[in-house]
Amino acid sequence: MAKGKGSGSNFRSAITGKFVTHKQGRSSPRTTVREAKNGGSTGGTYRSAISGRFVTTAYGKSHPRTTIKDN
Repeated sequence: MAKGKGSGSNFRSAITGKFVTHKQGRSSPRTTVREAKNGGSTGGTYRSAISGRFVTTAYGKSHPRTTIKDN
């Protein structure tokens, strides 16, 4: 799937790590994370696709299908 164009946000799959369409992101809120376009780096932390909050490295590694590693 492709990165969106324009301003706003992108959705990334926690399962594949790839960008997905807006429709796919909205239909799978527990396994996708909304990211701001041109967002800054978060230093390699993990974020939950379910809550949107940052989580510990241990939690992120033990839940790979519902967390993403931000860079």
